[in-house]
Amino acid sequence: MIPPSKDFKQDAKAALSTEIPLDSNLGRLTTGTGNPVLSNQTSQTAGDLGPVLIQDFHLIDKLAHFDRERIPERVVHAKGAGAHGYFEVTKDISHLTCAKFLSKVGKRTPMFARFSTVGGERGSADTARDPRGFSLKFYTEEGNYDMVGNNTPVFFIRDPLKFPDFIHTQKRDPRTNIHQEDMKWDFWSKVPESLHQVMILFSNRGTPDGMRHNHGYSSHTYKFVNEQGHVHYFKWHFRTNQGIKNLSAARAAELEGTDPDYATRDLFEAIERGEYPSWTAYVQVMTEEEAFNYKHNVFDVTKVVSQKDFPLQEVGRFVLNRNPENYFAEVEQAAFSPSHLVPGIAPSHDRMLQGRLFSYPDTHRHRLGPNYLQLPINKPLAPVLNQQRDGPMCFTDNGGRLPNYEPNSFGGPAEDHRVRETDLESTVKGYIGRHTYELTDADFEQPGKLYNLMSKSEQQDLIDNIAGSISQAQLVFQHNIVPHLKRIDSDYGNRVEAILKQKNANY
Repeated sequence: MIPPSKDFKQDAKAALSTEIPLDSNLGRLTTGTGNPVLSNQTSQTAGDLGPVLIQDFHLIDKLAHFDRERIPERVVHAKGAGAHGYFEVTKDISHLTCAKFLSKVGKRTPMFARFSTVGGERGSADTARDPRGFSLKFYTEEGNYDMVGNNTPVFFIRDPLKFPDFIHTQKRDPRTNIHQEDMKWDFWSKVPESLHQVMILFSNRGTPDGMRHNHGYSSHTYKFVNEQGHVHYFKWHFRTNQGIKNLSAARAAELEGTDPDYATRDLFEAIERGEYPSWTAYVQVMTEEEAFNYKHNVFDVTKVVSQKDFPLQEVGRFVLNRNPENYFAEVEQAAFSPSHLVPGIAPSHDRMLQGRLFSYPDTHRHRLGPNYLQLPINKPLAPVLNQQRDGPMCFTDNGGRLPNYEPNSFGGPAEDHRVRETDLESTVKGYIGRHTYELTDADFEQPGKLYNLMSKSEQQDLIDNIAGSISQAQLVFQHNIVPHLKRIDSDYGNRVEAILKQKNANY
């Protein structure tokens, strides 16, 4: 036997270079530990007819990884697609915020965007009638900033305590495992604050033509804080430069059967062709006094803030110009949260936003593990120095020799008192309690205005779409919802009711 040389790397290279050189483009098949695989076709057995041996590490390694290939899918926004790009500042808003990625005109920040449906599973159709998630991750020099919104400026509910119940109505019946219209219309009739978003959902905007032809919104109100500590409240608006395009209900249903990945394909192929989609970014800005004295609660996510009162101000644009190399690594493992903020941008009192600040990272820790921020797609470009250690799937040096506590006397990272903690700049006072949003005429006013902004053909599409869905629910839920529609607009409610009567003689 020839003894191993002192140069182990040279010895290993010599041993493996008999057939395939190490620098070959083909490469050598190995186990997860890097050991070369002799056979990838046949398991080790005890004789020709004998059982498989547990000592066959390659078999166990291969099967064990295969058994765990599917991480839990997202509870919501499970079906989606994404792309890389950049954000560029086009207008100076440095007087509003000290966020460095917005500090000067012409500044570019790398980013990643993910678009998704909300209620369906990963295998569901892109063309389903559903809101569309609109999530952006900016890799700034101060750490990652995530803008996690939708393609609608409002949402169904305004208190996070209702969120699990609402989502359950969009999923499958726990007894039959079937999607039930009863569940949706039972909930919506009992929570009529949802009807503003329901109206958008059953308009043609509920079935957008792909992902490139959608506007995006933060929906929530956030805070800008500048270098002097002055606060302004704002909402993000991202307007597609490709123009809004929607699908008719009939066309969406056709594509659901013939090309369920229609929107995913469209985004990918457009970028591959060099037709890079882009969006112009705007903000609606209010002073603190304007926000707290507005005609309705600007922290109620079921309401919009009128652009007549607070016009859109251009900030910049983003362009998506590179497809992912690997869907799982870059799209499926991407983790967005509204709590991923940078100095100069802070959350507001919005109750739904406050609930999301907790819920999103909590979901990521369940789905991807406690070290989800170490995954390449989620890892900040800015250096990360903290006392977080250990846990499953730690990809870094785990803090090396630095102490895992603070304060310390051994050179570990310490507080930076130059940073302004911009989410602690406003006063909060009041009695602790469960302060309920009371249903008022204001909850029906904005949906009524939206209905009357629609063209005659858009109104007819809305009425046909919504009546078609309501007619599949039990009569009791039909009777419960129609009075709310009439309260929005009598013409709207009466026309829906007329169709329901045509469809069911017992109405």
